Amino acid sequence: MTNKELFEALRMFEKEKDIPMDYMLQQIQKAIEIACKSYYGGNENVIFKADPEKNSFDVKLVKTVVDEVMDPNFEVTVEEAEQINKRKKFEIGDEVEVPLDPKRLGRIAVSSARNVIRQGIRAGEKGVSLIEFQSKLGEIVTATVERIDMKTGVATIRIGKSTAMLPKTEQVGVDNLREGDMVKVYIADVKDNERGPHAIISRSHPGFVRRLFEKEVPEIFDGIVEIKAVSREAGSRTKMAVVSNNPDIDAIGACIGPKGARVNAIVSELGGEKIDIIEYNDDPQKYISAALSPATVVKVDITDEETKSCKATVPDDQLSLAIGNKGQNARLAARLTGWRIDIRPESGFYGEDEEEAEAEQPAEEAEQTEE
Repeated sequence: MTNKELFEALRMFEKEKDIPMDYMLQQIQKAIEIACKSYYGGNENVIFKADPEKNSFDVKLVKTVVDEVMDPNFEVTVEEAEQINKRKKFEIGDEVEVPLDPKRLGRIAVSSARNVIRQGIRAGEKGVSLIEFQSKLGEIVTATVERIDMKTGVATIRIGKSTAMLPKTEQVGVDNLREGDMVKVYIADVKDNERGPHAIISRSHPGFVRRLFEKEVPEIFDGIVEIKAVSREAGSRTKMAVVSNNPDIDAIGACIGPKGARVNAIVSELGGEKIDIIEYNDDPQKYISAALSPATVVKVDITDEETKSCKATVPDDQLSLAIGNKGQNARLAARLTGWRIDIRPESGFYGEDEEEAEAEQPAEEAEQTEE
C-alpha cells in the first residue's frame, strides 16, 4: 500500500466510522513504536511525522552517537551517524535520527502492530458509540428496526451508526414491530462495560410519554406548562400531573389541544393507551383527589405525614371506579403522588366481594420531578 492509498483509506474510515484521522494516526504511531521495541531490542524512541495534505509520513528511530558501539539497536558511531545525515557533524553523545522503512520490521513486530491498530479501531468505535448514545440520553430518537428475534420478541434497533436492543418488556403491548419499521424509542440509560457501550432503550418508560408531550405541546417545550410527574402502565394507562406557570394558560387544555388533537396524536403513537391528565397541586389533599380521577373523591384525610399515608373517601358507587380494574387506578394515583392511598366508601361498608383497597407507592416506580 502506498502512502496515498493509506491516507485515502483513513479518510474513508473517518467518513464511515466517524473515527478522526488524527486518532487513527496516533494508533499507527503507537503500533510502530511497539514494533520497533520488539524488532530493535527495546528501542521505542521513534519520531513519527504525518502530513495528510501531502499524503506522507516519515518514521525515524533515534540512536545515540558513541565511540564504540555496544548495542547497535541503540547506538551508532560518529562515522555511521555522518553517513545517515551528511549535512551535520556529530560528536559523542549526540543523537541521530535513523530513517526506517516499516516494511522491514519483521513478521512478529508487524503482527503486534496490526493488533494495536485493531484495538485502536475498536476503542475508537466504542468511543464514537458512547458519545452518540450519551448525546441522546433522556431523549426520543427515531430509529430503524433491523431484526426481530421470533422466540423472545427482542428487537435490534439501529440508532445512527450504532445498535441497541429493545426487549419485549420495554415495548408497548400493542407494538407489532417488523424489520424495516421506523420506530420512536426513548434512551433511558447508557451503560459501558467490557462488551462496550450500549443504550438502554424503551417505549414503556414514563419518560417516553413525557418527551412525547414536550414535542407535541409548545407550551411545555417553552416552559409555560410544566410536567410535574408521570406514572404509567405501558399499553394500558398513563396518569400525568401538569401545572401552568402562566395564570392565563390552562395546563390541561394545552396538553389536550384543539379538539383533542395533541393528546390524540400521542395516544395514537402509544397504540390507544389511555392518558389521564390532571392538575398538580401543592396541597396533597387536592392533588390526591385529582389523581384518583375519573372517580369523585369526597375527602382526603392525611393519616401519617412521615410515611405519606392518607385515607381517601369516595361515594359508594364510585369505589370500583376509584380502585380501577385490578387496582390500576389506585396504583397509578399512588405512584403519581408518592402517597399511600387507602380508599374507602363513604358509607364505611364494602360490598360482599370487595376488599379494603390500599395503594402503595414504590419509590423506584414513579417518575417525579417536583420542585
